[in-house]
This record gives sequence, C-alpha cells and structure tokens, in this order.
Amino acid sequence: MDLSIVIVNYNTKEITADCLDSLKKNTKGIDCEVIVVDNNSSDGSIPMLRKRAKRKEIILIANNENLGFGKANNMGIKIAKGRYVLLLNSDTIISENILFEMVGWMDSHKNADISTCALKNKDGTYQGTGGSFPDIFRVFAWMFFIEDIPVLDKIIKPYHPMHPVSPIYKGSDSFEQSAQRDWITGAFMLFRSDVFKKIGVFDEDFFMYVEEVELCYRARKKGLSIWYLPKWSITHFGGASGVGKFSLIQEYKGIKLFYKKHLPKWQMPLLRYFLKAGALLRITGYYLAGNREVAEAYAQAYKIA
Repeated sequence: MDLSIVIVNYNTKEITADCLDSLKKNTKGIDCEVIVVDNNSSDGSIPMLRKRAKRKEIILIANNENLGFGKANNMGIKIAKGRYVLLLNSDTIISENILFEMVGWMDSHKNADISTCALKNKDGTYQGTGGSFPDIFRVFAWMFFIEDIPVLDKIIKPYHPMHPVSPIYKGSDSFEQSAQRDWITGAFMLFRSDVFKKIGVFDEDFFMYVEEVELCYRARKKGLSIWYLPKWSITHFGGASGVGKFSLIQEYKGIKLFYKKHLPKWQMPLLRYFLKAGALLRITGYYLAGNREVAEAYAQAYKIA
C-alpha cells in the first residue's frame, strides 16, 4: 500500500465529512487507506463515521474519551500499512491529486523523510506553516513582537512566521519557496513509514499543541530532513476543533514541556519570564482595544506560564 491517511476527529462532524469526501475524489492512482480516530465526539460524528466504515471508506477507531491530538494520531500510526503515513487535520480540503504527486516526489527524493505542502485560507492566501525551533531568543522575539517587524523576521527566522500575505514579501516570501524547515504544522505531515521506527511516535505527554514541534525536533536531531513544498497546497480552515483560550493555554503548556524535555534547565526561568511578560503586554493591549475575551485568555495563560 502506498499511503495511510490518519485523521483525528473531535466534534467536527460536518467538516470531517467534507474532508473525507475530498479525499474520495482526489486519491486517484494511489493505493491508500483512511484511518479516522474519533476522540469521543458528542456531535453525531460516530454514526456518520460508522456508516463510512461499513462501506469500507475508512477504518474507524472510536475512543471512549478525548485522548488528545498526539495520542490519537499514534493509534492510527500503529495500524497504518502504507509506505507513507499522512497525518491530516479534519478541517482540511484536498483538491486535485496532490497526494499522488507528493508521494511521487518523495519516491524520487530519497533524502526527504518528512514533508508538507502549503496551507491556504479559503480565499487562497497562504497561512503561516511551521517555522524554526523555539530557542530562547526566538521566544523572546515572539513575546515582544520583534518577529512581527518586516525584514527582521527574515533575520530571526521566527518560531511562528506570520507574514506570508503581506505585499512586502511578494515574490520572495519563504511560503512561496521550497525549503527545509525545522518543524512543520500538524495539519499536514507526510512521513516515510520508517521514520517512526527511527524516532518513535508523538510524545503523549503533549495533549495538544507543540507535539509536532517536539516530534520534528527529535527527527532533526537524528539527521532527518523536513521539507516544505508549496508546489502543492490544501485548504485549511484552522481552529475548527478548538477555541482561542484553549489553544493559547495548551501552547503555553506545550512550550514549557518542550523546554523541560529538551533544553538546558537554566533556560526555564527565562522562558517563564518571557511568557509572562508577553502575556501581560497582550492583556494590556487587548483590554485597551476592547477585546475583553482575548485579554482574559491571556490572563489565564499568564497564570500557567
């Protein structure tokens, strides 16, 4: 089998159905299986998924609790039979036959271990995708808005590049160019199946957010290559299964856990200081702008930083 596609579903019945329909239409010429791992959804997803499983459109793993992103993906990875494994978010739409072409690219580039395509918004604009590992300087630049300054972010190589649609970058922006990356976003991650034998699967201590950064960190430490390939793209709606406050707090928790596991102990106090200072700046800014909801989310993040 060429490809195993693993999708985690949590209360995203309609968009998961749309994603599966897009796969059905756009996997011509490729021998693949689709594995859906449901994290105890309560929105009617299970009956819909069971019908598709009965028609053998998918293989369904139905959990009795929400196990998080990494652990649920691991369940799919462990039963995957393909030469390649694609981890695909439920809030995505595959167009054209990009999976066939990307598998072909990987077959002809034996030095490529992990790859992703461009992620685009519904209007066709690029999304920030992946970035550089969050060393202490990059966290400082992130928290104090330095990475948001045009031109400077080209020097810093930020943890979260976020300027792909600005006219100042048109024609030279990294999101329009193929390149190796430190880490790529979990919405679309295409692996050679033997990568998991070399580095293991997702660290299940990460419930959701930063787990893909940690996995890519282990891959790069083993000398594996990670490629961003904007010749191909998918539509990514983004954030469909999570709310702002939840994702923000989980990222704060995730970055702290990443530092605990992989970086020198002396950096943890600096990390926490930068996270708290960045949260305070955002609390002030959002309150002044009248966005109380986001300000309160950062207040919660400040507490756990």
